[in-house]
Amino acid sequence: MVNYYVRRTARVFVTIFGVMSLTFGLIRLLPGGPFTQLRTQLLRQGVPPEQVNQQIANLQNVRPDAPLWQQYIDYMISALQLDLGTSIKYSRPVAEIVAEAAPWTILIVVVSTILMFAVGILLGAIQAYWEGSRFDTIASSLSIVGMSIPFYVAAILLVLFMSYRWGLFPPGGTANPNIQDHWSLEYAVSVVRYATLPVLSYTIVGIGGQALAMRGNSIQVLGEDFVEVARLRGLSDGRIATRYVARNAILPMYTGFLLLLGFRLGGTVILEQIFNYSGLGLYLLDAVNSNDYPLMMGTFLVITVALVLGVYVADLTYGKIDPRISSGDSSETY
Repeated sequence: MVNYYVRRTARVFVTIFGVMSLTFGLIRLLPGGPFTQLRTQLLRQGVPPEQVNQQIANLQNVRPDAPLWQQYIDYMISALQLDLGTSIKYSRPVAEIVAEAAPWTILIVVVSTILMFAVGILLGAIQAYWEGSRFDTIASSLSIVGMSIPFYVAAILLVLFMSYRWGLFPPGGTANPNIQDHWSLEYAVSVVRYATLPVLSYTIVGIGGQALAMRGNSIQVLGEDFVEVARLRGLSDGRIATRYVARNAILPMYTGFLLLLGFRLGGTVILEQIFNYSGLGLYLLDAVNSNDYPLMMGTFLVITVALVLGVYVADLTYGKIDPRISSGDSSETY
């Protein structure tokens, strides 16, 4: 048991170290390199040539005239201290920008994923219980159609109809800018209204996949011997459905839930651009378009580390709900 957790924890640190190294290397493989572009921008702004290297060192926490290995060490030390440099475009610390943007992205990702799984699991369980019925056929068909629609297409359609044509929700932004009190109920309501369309864009296209997965898992569990034994013992259908079928059918979907949270953090780049939603994705796209290398590296690093931590949490908690995983051997049966 202890070795299992030690291995998983060590793997997280190795992976994060690899991600940080990859981020450092990829940025420097870009055409012209980050220092060439940044040096040109500073010279155009009138910075004296003798001060350019110092300005670059202040922005990126590395000395451009130092050897590559020294730049790598400086970058790793600064990143471990949560010092991600200073944004070129916004002239603010990258860590401060990420701290402001992350809650908005986390809001739409977490809420949409929870809604998607909740509705999908409920729908899939009902389909399995009424397998072969007209409801099952219609729901399965709609699920397949929903899975085939990209989330950005759903987002554009929602903006077109629910914002511009019907005026039900604002087309973009994170909250009403005219409300100054961010702790008021009015501000909270505006946050919900502005987040509704991004959340729906992610939720609608994902329900079908989860419903079909839950349906397949439930049908498989319904054929197990322990379900037949429960019926022979005279247990009610409701107890069998909730305690035996649903619990075992949801189990394989748990890891996917945590992984999807991490993957969706990276997928918000397009979604946040459509809704002009000031989250990590929008800042990452803005950094790429403006060659803001410190902000680009910082947001990419945060999004990737979030995915790694999602996998780590899934590893640690999956053993709590499935005893076969506690020892690291998922092939053990009971």
